[in-house]
Amino acid sequence: MTSHLFAISYDAAQPVLLGRFWSGLLGREMVDDPQDGVLVLPGTDTDFRLRFVPTDQRKVVQNRMHFDLTSSSLEDQQQTVARALELGARHIDIGQGPDDDHVVLADPEGNEFDVIGPGNKFLSGCGFVGALACDGSQAVGYFWSAALGWPLVWDQDEETAIQSPQGGTKISWGGPPLMPNGGRDRVRFDLAPAADVERQAEVDRLLSLGATLVDADQDGAGRLVLADPDGQEFSLSTPR
Repeated sequence: MTSHLFAISYDAAQPVLLGRFWSGLLGREMVDDPQDGVLVLPGTDTDFRLRFVPTDQRKVVQNRMHFDLTSSSLEDQQQTVARALELGARHIDIGQGPDDDHVVLADPEGNEFDVIGPGNKFLSGCGFVGALACDGSQAVGYFWSAALGWPLVWDQDEETAIQSPQGGTKISWGGPPLMPNGGRDRVRFDLAPAADVERQAEVDRLLSLGATLVDADQDGAGRLVLADPDGQEFSLSTPR
């Protein structure tokens, strides 16, 4: 009995405009979310759904998770960067070196993402969105493996990664040192229990794995807000 990852959720000052950016960059359809904000739909069965919800809180710290986009060649990498810039992205410096083979960008609201150079073996076969790279401990990688029922595909030197049994985008955690917690996270996991599972039973299971309950209805849309063992917030909606 596990939850499924319904969406990666972004707080956004302008959800429609930010949704259009990611829809254009990923080449996917954007639709209204019946509960709140807008959705960028998956392109394949293993793609993550993206959800953009309105907020009046300004982004002030670096996000603790970001997407790594893959490239098949240097030309392909350059084309992805150019397309992102045309859609409203910008180059940013987060301490990367001049010899790094990835390009660090931010979307129109400052959310970081990387365009990885060709030949990255870790992301081979994962698709265009190769990974959701997260700041987090080894323990939190174990937590999410159990929470989602996804096997560990990397567990070395306190770095962990999981992947759906069907393949697709990996979720990775880089281990220590961890970034300071800057308050409510602007990018989060949105979980939903299976249709035949009572939500309270799933809450109890997640708590037994090490989650904590933050708020019973913080976002006003009937979603429970919890936090993983590292304090990263995530939500649990009604069964879907």
